[in-house]
Amino acid sequence: MKFLVVGHLCLDVIHPIEGPEVESYGGIYYSVGTLAALLDKSDRVFPVFGVNRDDYQVLIDHLSQFPNIDTSGIFKFDEPTNRVHLYYRDVQARIECSRDIARPIPFEEIRPHLSVDGVLVNMISGFDVEVETLDLMRMAVRSQNIPIHFDYHSLTLGINEKHERFRRPVEDWRRWAFMIDAVQLNEEEIAGLSVEKLTEQQTVGHLTISTKGVLVTRGERGASLFCNDHKHVVRNDIVGVNVERARDTTGCGDVFGAAFLYHYVKTGDLLASTEFANRVAASKVHRVGSDYLAALTKSPIIA
Repeated sequence: MKFLVVGHLCLDVIHPIEGPEVESYGGIYYSVGTLAALLDKSDRVFPVFGVNRDDYQVLIDHLSQFPNIDTSGIFKFDEPTNRVHLYYRDVQARIECSRDIARPIPFEEIRPHLSVDGVLVNMISGFDVEVETLDLMRMAVRSQNIPIHFDYHSLTLGINEKHERFRRPVEDWRRWAFMIDAVQLNEEEIAGLSVEKLTEQQTVGHLTISTKGVLVTRGERGASLFCNDHKHVVRNDIVGVNVERARDTTGCGDVFGAAFLYHYVKTGDLLASTEFANRVAASKVHRVGSDYLAALTKSPIIA
């Protein structure tokens, strides 16, 4: 199997509730690393994003621990690599500050890597790709029935003069979901998605018109899968995994989306893939930062 992953890289500085701050790769790294750890060595993950040229070789060397990651789509730029400070007030709530957000990834960088079995677009910064670029991606893979999983993520966040992120609606939120197999949001993201201030059920009703599945992640309470069955929205709730002493939820949504797409490409089963993603994402909270990914293949949850 081959997967394309599109979204911005972050250099995370995590300020946990307890213990010292931790610096690690973040953003799209969680998505890429999760897929690489779940896939066989003969499979391939093609990440497409940019990184400052001074940070490039260190990142490439780091990714060499995953022999199934093809780094040919990682390109260099002169601007700083995006650095994100995450200040946790409790296990779930945090303040996010972003500096030096990269420019949107151009379609010319994505185009050579579209011959894959699945595409993951994760809006890590919210400025990762323009909607016109997503349109081009959709049209390029449509005739091959290549599934696309789209995570709204930070598309639902604005940024103020202090570099703090804040929740704000997305004016063209329906267009982003057009011709997408599955879309993903957490509870806060879907609550503030529409300019019209719709309820979750109303928003899901619109999204399921153009998608096969809408995934709403609910943290420790699990996740919900919404599907359109003959113009009726069907909801399936997946209960949360009981986790003792959760340390860090950073990247759980990114892990969830990658695990979902992996399982969906294998099985074509939306519900089973949501359940699988829920279990894999829960395994993340025991570790701070992205060091968790190197050990993912040894987790009994994956077996």
